[in-house]
Amino acid sequence: MKSGDPELRSELDAALRAREELGPEYEPALVESFLEKVDQRMDHMLDRRVRRHLAERRVDVVRRERHPQHRPAEFAERHGFGIVSLVLAVPLSAIGASTAGTGGLIVAWLGIVAVNAVQALRGHGHRSGARRTASDWED
Repeated sequence: MKSGDPELRSELDAALRAREELGPEYEPALVESFLEKVDQRMDHMLDRRVRRHLAERRVDVVRRERHPQHRPAEFAERHGFGIVSLVLAVPLSAIGASTAGTGGLIVAWLGIVAVNAVQALRGHGHRSGARRTASDWED
């Protein structure tokens, strides 16, 4: 058996030596004792991993609060609609200008500005409330 934990390896060796000395009638108690030690060791490792994960999440949250420019998802959420509308403005301008001339171009841009204004006002109302906080278990 290859074990990455020398402490557990020595516990197993001790349990096997005790079985040889005590006999098979003590085997269930020895196995149960060894499994309790394995269970305690696993609990300790899991607790340590969970604490490390939570600490890393807290550090990430603090880092994002201190450096808002490092939040690309929030940037896309906030400015994505405007970027998409500007990209679509090029073909809409071309269509409006080719079909109705300068009047069509003006109508296309008025529509683009109106849609963006409505989106900005709608988004502004949602952001004025309490900030969203991520759960410690979200990824």
